[in-house]
Amino acid sequence: MKTSRTALAMMAVLALAGCGNDKAPVASDQQSDKSPLAEYMGDGFVSSSGGGFKMAVRAGGARQPSEEDLAKQRKVEDATAACMKTAGFEYVAVPPEQNAKSKFSEAFNLPPDKFAEQYGYGISTIDWSKAGGDDDSNPNTKIRSALSTAAQKAYDKALNGPNATGNGAIVIEGGKDGPSSSGQQELGCRGKAIKEVYGQDRGMDFKKFESLFKDIQALQKRIDTDQRVVDATSAWADCMADAGHSGFTKVDDPREQIQQKLDTLTGNKPPAKSGPSKTITGPPSFDKVDSAKLSELRKSEIALAVADQKCKASGYDDAYKKVQYAAEKEFVEQHKAELEAYRDETANR
Repeated sequence: MKTSRTALAMMAVLALAGCGNDKAPVASDQQSDKSPLAEYMGDGFVSSSGGGFKMAVRAGGARQPSEEDLAKQRKVEDATAACMKTAGFEYVAVPPEQNAKSKFSEAFNLPPDKFAEQYGYGISTIDWSKAGGDDDSNPNTKIRSALSTAAQKAYDKALNGPNATGNGAIVIEGGKDGPSSSGQQELGCRGKAIKEVYGQDRGMDFKKFESLFKDIQALQKRIDTDQRVVDATSAWADCMADAGHSGFTKVDDPREQIQQKLDTLTGNKPPAKSGPSKTITGPPSFDKVDSAKLSELRKSEIALAVADQKCKASGYDDAYKKVQYAAEKEFVEQHKAELEAYRDETANR
């Protein structure tokens, strides 16, 4: 599979944030169009009130692959199968056209209010550890499932490298400056196949965009402290209190509250916001979570998300977007050369 601009944008977000993040992806967002800055930063790059940026995962958000893309993906699959055979494992090359859509594709395309009614924020209501790994139509899922536990671990290591997890996620260790830019992670047969088809240098050095990232962080602070956004946030907090959800001061607080409660249930420990290393891992499984407590959390999440969405829609969204787009437009004009350099580099990955 080709290294996507969305994936690179995600790495850029982590470089911006300066810390790892084990939270579930953002399944739905009030902004379906691209902001001035998102035009340069890649698919799914969304300004997040509350101090930072996030990736909005939407099923229809990325461009459709070209015939050239598909041809290369077929070559990657063939090369992966050959490598796995050499390693002593069976692997069936799956044509990219046969890849099933995510089981949550329809959910991702729901309007924000409908999504909130059914899935809340998509945190405790969706087991992200199984979002892409339970495709019964994929012959390799059946092949792996037939193996013993020990053989499955060996299979995962051969396919995706020593940092792979059972659901296909890969743990990536980075340094204090964010994601590793060496491009030398051991990614098993799949990684070797990608290098073989797309070339050796698939990495991207984010350090040369460090100044740009810092300027974007400063831009976000300016947006958040704009008096119009401050007033809109206060009105949103009052609306939430009237709906029975008091105590929130930042619009990201409700989502984070649900995430923290889920972390407590799953025993997941997000990495500290400061420290010598950062880790990006796949989301925790719900398999061993108390079902009654999870059910209660899901009900709480949906109720909170519905109120949150209504309160944002009542005025906050429009106010924030107006400030954001104006500020980003000015930022783009002032940093156009750097943004074009970033966009061009990610486009070639």
